[in-house]
Amino acid sequence: MSVVVACLDNWVPAVREVVRTVVRHQTEHELELRFANSYDDAEQHGLIERADIALPGWAAITGPMLDRAHRLRFIQKWGIGVDRIDVNAVRARGIPLAITAGANAAPVAELAIALMLGVYRRIAQVDRAMREGRWLKAEMREVCFQISGKTVGLIGFGNIGRILARRLRGFDCEVIYHDTVRAPPALEAELGVRYVDFAPLIEQSDIVSLHAPATPATEHLMNADTLAAMKRGSILINTARGELIDEAALVRALKSGHLRGAGLDTFAQEPPPADHPLLQLDQVVATPHIGGGVFDNVENVARHAIGNILRFLSGAPIAPADLIVWPAQAAALESTRHS
Repeated sequence: MSVVVACLDNWVPAVREVVRTVVRHQTEHELELRFANSYDDAEQHGLIERADIALPGWAAITGPMLDRAHRLRFIQKWGIGVDRIDVNAVRARGIPLAITAGANAAPVAELAIALMLGVYRRIAQVDRAMREGRWLKAEMREVCFQISGKTVGLIGFGNIGRILARRLRGFDCEVIYHDTVRAPPALEAELGVRYVDFAPLIEQSDIVSLHAPATPATEHLMNADTLAAMKRGSILINTARGELIDEAALVRALKSGHLRGAGLDTFAQEPPPADHPLLQLDQVVATPHIGGGVFDNVENVARHAIGNILRFLSGAPIAPADLIVWPAQAAALESTRHS
């Protein structure tokens, strides 16, 4: 009997085929993939209530969805962020939940650098101008800058932050970081980074790049006070979660000239409205939450996600870094499902 896997994101055909190929190449279990064609509530609810395994990426999983998901045995997140999953509801129902820790780290780190360059070189602004027949060569010299010689402060130093630090070594800049857990001294030496407290980081950095999860403790981490404490003329990069920034305060900091610019891949509301104040500013480079969205990494994430699903079905251990909810009743739940 096949195991039904509900792929809740509305993937393009090429991505679906990569996932199908990864599934075809394994022989341990018969997995039946069912793909969402939209994020419509009715379709999402219908998919999950007939599924044994849920595979959400950007798609949300709510308590009401779980109320109808009587067959659901396991949730495997495509990616790492679980802020769109009602984790308390998952935990209350005793359903294991795992992520693909580190699978998207390299593409997200690369996008962070792209946003730094995009903001410093006003790439979006000059591209629009070129297409409109305007040649802003002379005007750009006084508003464009280089990464070389700058201090880059990383808030959060997990997989993404560490890969970003490694990538930045070629830009001849100083990298400092802050995290709730300090990295081992040997790793700091290898990557050429220096640990500092939060306040000195935002005061000293020319570029502040956010790599922290969205939690109650990090909501509006960058607010009116912390943005004001940033170095005048610095820029803010966010490839983490929109909830980390008080967007109204960021608009004010940019319009006042205190901050030189911002590169944003995530927003508090996604997608943001077309008339969002941040999208009206030339010094902002915005992308639609595409940090991990590169085609040549799809197979890597798919292998990680499908691998975890197969390990769950086989009773094999899943890497601790991937486990978000692994209740004591998981083994009992699985035994009951098979009885």
